[in-house]
Amino acid sequence: MSDDAVKIFHLEMLDRHALVPKQGGTEFQIELVDPADPTLNQQLYREVGSMWQWTDRLIWKDAQWRKYVDRKHLETWIGYWKGERAGYFELEFQHDGNVEIMYFGLLPEFIGMGLGGILLTVAIQSAWLKPDTRRVWVHTCSNDHKHALENYLKRGFQLFKTEFQ
Repeated sequence: MSDDAVKIFHLEMLDRHALVPKQGGTEFQIELVDPADPTLNQQLYREVGSMWQWTDRLIWKDAQWRKYVDRKHLETWIGYWKGERAGYFELEFQHDGNVEIMYFGLLPEFIGMGLGGILLTVAIQSAWLKPDTRRVWVHTCSNDHKHALENYLKRGFQLFKTEFQ
């Protein structure tokens, strides 16, 4: 295996009580995007993912974004710090009570302010709001922020698989 291989970490939370929340102040607000806005998801994907080599959706056309975002099983949430858009997450409600945190991250200018743990706490809480949720899961990789894996583990996720790409 080469030194530049990307490690992909798959994590899950099987019990809502496993969440170890990070409390936020009143300056940080999180809101559901309703109605869905494919242009906003595309913009956030590009802006948040630019530092972390998110590339798989850069080639998507507007119609692909619309098809992805307009699904009833997807929610997009925006985090605002003192009224400014700071980050986002997407939740995909899958079969058998699985909820995947599809995308999660902060805009570059808000990294290092301690907001990632607060945003992740809300993402997990939002996933568990659905009464049939049995599992919340996510994956991160070695290209993501150096504290991404640590943040997931601190919030109560358990690593269930590691692979190399």
